Amino acid sequence: MPIQLSIDDHVARVTIDRPEVLNALDQEAEADMEAIWQRIEADRSVRVVVLTGAGERAFCTGADMRNLDPELTGLAYWAAARPSGFGGIALRQTLDIPVIARVNGHAVGGGFEMVLGCDIVVAAEHASFGLTEPRVGRLPLDGGMVLLQRQIAHRHALGMLFTGRRIKAQEALAFDLVNEVVAKDELDAAVDRWVADILACAPLSLRAIKQVVRRTAHLPPPEAQALRLPALVEALRSQDSEEGVRAFREKRQPVWQGH
Repeated sequence: MPIQLSIDDHVARVTIDRPEVLNALDQEAEADMEAIWQRIEADRSVRVVVLTGAGERAFCTGADMRNLDPELTGLAYWAAARPSGFGGIALRQTLDIPVIARVNGHAVGGGFEMVLGCDIVVAAEHASFGLTEPRVGRLPLDGGMVLLQRQIAHRHALGMLFTGRRIKAQEALAFDLVNEVVAKDELDAAVDRWVADILACAPLSLRAIKQVVRRTAHLPPPEAQALRLPALVEALRSQDSEEGVRAFREKRQPVWQGH
């Protein structure tokens, strides 16, 4: 299988396993990615996702250009229905749990678009990032153009978009594109720390937070605050909201039930 999924102790780990092509995605792999996201969305036991690529060279280098249909024009690609963006995650709005990008190498083109669709980014110091499509006469159609300008400073975004250049992990950290940069042999430990901190929080609280953040960013704060989103109402009505207060008073760790 080009995409590997494991679920254990509330953590889903999604690994693009095509290192021979720097974890680029062909049509089969893209279909597998969409099916995996749907499976995770349906599994309420999952509280956090870690997305990565196999090996140490690449997170994902975008579309596998070796297998592109030579008759598929850029216009036809753009016209195709891809509402969730590259890899099914770049523009996804229905996954209400935190997603960590474990960036183990190159994240370019669609691979970078997937990173932009994640919530937390932990990168190895040798990782690189870029939207290189203009250099091959194409466009970052699956989330890159609309996400990058919303996540970093205007000049930095245009500097990357207008040149197609790659930046290293430390520069990405300076641009606020990533949360943490570590040596490659410390990458798993760093990701595990983020996972542990997320699992320490009430899962319904995190679902509510992500739903509010993702679905109200276009609204003025008073309008966003007034929305009664489903995950928000569920969290406020949950037993976990009472458990958290009870555990605090009893000076113990809360035991989250997810309801």
